Amino acid sequence: MLTDAKYAELFPSTSYNPESQCPLFGEYAQLWLNGRKIVKGTRRNYRASLNRFWMPALATKPLDKITTFELRKLISSTEWASPSQERTAIQHLRTMLASVVADGILSRNPAGSLELPKLGKKVIDPFEREEADQIIDWMYANLTGSLGIYACYFEFAFYTGMRPGEIIALRWDEVDTRSKVARVCRIMADGEIHERTKTGVHRDVLLNARALHALDMAREVATLRAKQRRQFPDSPYIFPPTKNFEFIQQASVTDKHFRAALVACGIRRRPQYNC
Repeated sequence: MLTDAKYAELFPSTSYNPESQCPLFGEYAQLWLNGRKIVKGTRRNYRASLNRFWMPALATKPLDKITTFELRKLISSTEWASPSQERTAIQHLRTMLASVVADGILSRNPAGSLELPKLGKKVIDPFEREEADQIIDWMYANLTGSLGIYACYFEFAFYTGMRPGEIIALRWDEVDTRSKVARVCRIMADGEIHERTKTGVHRDVLLNARALHALDMAREVATLRAKQRRQFPDSPYIFPPTKNFEFIQQASVTDKHFRAALVACGIRRRPQYNC
């Protein structure tokens, strides 16, 4: 029986193009995204990037018909809001097509040779130690009772350098005050606790005297919390919110106290991530 594939093999110079047996870009992209073990925020970013920049032109195209030249034309014809946006979109495409190669569908990644736009060096604007101490002191003085947990949270943040999501997800059983070490092995993202870190690697963080002080104060708040009528009086997390939740689910919960401290201390406003 003379199939399309056999015909193409026998007559390679023919103008007849049999339908490709290769998966379509859109079909593969959806399966690839569904199968990735990533947090909601990362999945959302990938989906938005693929849908906005690559799907309109490539969704119905077989993967083996996508060329580097075509991708370059798409990139040059797109009005990018910033070099960062362009860089991220290319990285997402490159990552997806790398899986196509790993699956044996293609022998090379057509996005592999695409140049990534260079980004300007990000200006780092950290808080000075004096500013950090002002903020912490104001919080301990003004956030009383169970609200004191936010003073503990920011003292710990300033003196460990851990990411907010890592601090929120830190539990008592992952802290060894004798060895002065905290084990970072999970993160809070999109209102959920995930058993992984942002980098995918677990690590130990050394605790100095100020970080240990924050933990001591957090224990006092935990003792007070256990005596109150709450849905979760004994949260396993070190820095639970004052409301009836086990862990802080949104950055806005800590941010409102942080902003109040900045205003009260007359300190220039910067994101709490700069702690």
